Amino acid sequence: MPEDPVQNDSELGHEDSIVSLGHKDDKGTLAHQPHLSPSTSRPKEVWKKGGRLFSILLAVHLVLLACTLVSSGAFEKIAVHDYDVFFLLTVMMLIVIIWIFFYLVGTSKRQNAILYKDSHAGPVWLRGGLVMFAIFSLVMDVFKIGYYSSFENCQIAIKIIYPVVQAIFVIIQTYFLWISAKHCVQVHLDVTRCGLMLTLTTNLAVWMSAVTDESVHKSHSKFNSTTEQSAALIMKAGKSSSADICQCKTQICEIFQNGYFWLYPFNIEYSLFASAMVYVMWKNVGRLIDDHAHLVHRLKFRLFRRTFFVGIVLGLIVLVSGLGVLIVYEVQVNTHSNDEKKNQALVMYYIFNIVCLSLMSAVCIGGSIVYRFDKRDMDRHKNPTRTLDVALLMGAALGQYAISYYSIVAVVASTSRDTKSALNLTYSLLMIAQHTFQNIFIVEGLHRQPPEERHKTSSHRKDLYGLTFVNINTISLRIPDGGSVLGSSTPPNTEAIQASDDVQSIRMPKKVNWRSKALREISLFLLLSNIILWIMPAFGARPQFDNKQELDFYGKPMWSAIVDICLPFGIFYRMHAVASLLEVYITS
Repeated sequence: MPEDPVQNDSELGHEDSIVSLGHKDDKGTLAHQPHLSPSTSRPKEVWKKGGRLFSILLAVHLVLLACTLVSSGAFEKIAVHDYDVFFLLTVMMLIVIIWIFFYLVGTSKRQNAILYKDSHAGPVWLRGGLVMFAIFSLVMDVFKIGYYSSFENCQIAIKIIYPVVQAIFVIIQTYFLWISAKHCVQVHLDVTRCGLMLTLTTNLAVWMSAVTDESVHKSHSKFNSTTEQSAALIMKAGKSSSADICQCKTQICEIFQNGYFWLYPFNIEYSLFASAMVYVMWKNVGRLIDDHAHLVHRLKFRLFRRTFFVGIVLGLIVLVSGLGVLIVYEVQVNTHSNDEKKNQALVMYYIFNIVCLSLMSAVCIGGSIVYRFDKRDMDRHKNPTRTLDVALLMGAALGQYAISYYSIVAVVASTSRDTKSALNLTYSLLMIAQHTFQNIFIVEGLHRQPPEERHKTSSHRKDLYGLTFVNINTISLRIPDGGSVLGSSTPPNTEAIQASDDVQSIRMPKKVNWRSKALREISLFLLLSNIILWIMPAFGARPQFDNKQELDFYGKPMWSAIVDICLPFGIFYRMHAVASLLEVYITS
């Protein structure tokens, strides 16, 4: 079958179809769908857009409602309390749980409901990360239940009900995404789109609530050096933690309180990971292209093979060093020690980050140079999973860009020219450069075709490959290295010479491409480096709170608001970069 008709058939009525393995997969898919025609697929495309529009409008209204309640609960003079936010989130999670049961029992069990699957959606490493964050989120909910149960007499019941419902929601949603992330649903299209958008909105609302609660707690722990500041912040945070009514009087209560605040970063990442996977499922509703998953299953067994372990060794050195810097930072800065030790810890933090960001920038530039010699073709097929990955990388990087540019303006405009100012300026510039170079490296890697697509063999070579494993000795005897046939004085046949060359190429060990090795080493180093750069700000190593230039230039309220708004995006960027780099590594 010619390529042009196949391409036209696959595009009719399916403008956003995923094609990842070339026209061969399109042929196989269309062979199972002989009834498709322009007259039947065109109306479906029009209604699909209408269903998407309705689900998007539903999501927009719910997001605005949740954002209004969550943000209002963070201000002091607005009569919106934390239990109002908890009530809304509880209702949304219960509705999502009901819909998930309907999907698992009703929609997915119907005949011809799941005819196709998208192998790019929900790869095993992404689902594994989701399960890991889900486990820590469940531990956080257990700590919350224990904390609020410690003084149940002065707490509203919704504060205990909310973590219980959230734990159930996390378990059910994780199971749902694990088994359904690749589904391309063909029935109940509008109900499924609305249910997925409601799930996406609920995860975003939970994320906003967690970020707000964590920011209030961080602000309370950082700026409570005076009695006046502490009292003001306790009054402000009273609606979210009821600190003015209920106080921990036992050690176990304090353990629960501190424990669930430390686990907030995992719950934040879980909500964002789940939102990304749900969005891809929403895009796949109604798709008719079956993207086979054999490529992913084959590539996943090559992890840590064909490498010199240079990238992982250097990455582990950076990871261990960063953990040491984080411990010192937490001890010297966050425990309100004297100014001299605090300055030493901040200088050490800046030096580590400057060295780490410099290495990562240089490695990313090197990776981009290696891509110039890479002979793989660019994958120009439509892939909503990859499109979402690129959009999240670019969008999340804006948070750190904003903080860095605000810092640069404050440092340059300030009159002080001490060591900390120079380190802060260098750190901000390198942060911008590293994000830029890393985005270029990751985006180019995600758009490269996997190795299987650049080593396509002819049908004659494939047939001989199969025969070689069946009876390679017989072939070797009948076709010797010289190319002549045994017992024959005639000149060798052209086909025999070709077969002999094929046999020798099969029996000889494969030469590993140096470009693939270099890209794997670079990806491993960047992966481990991004992990430590995610851990440090997620667990309190945030020098932005202590920079005198920014506090004097913008004022504490404005600078704290900038950090509280932008830093969660920077933290999510690191975690999403880890998942993207893992995909770049496996497909190199």
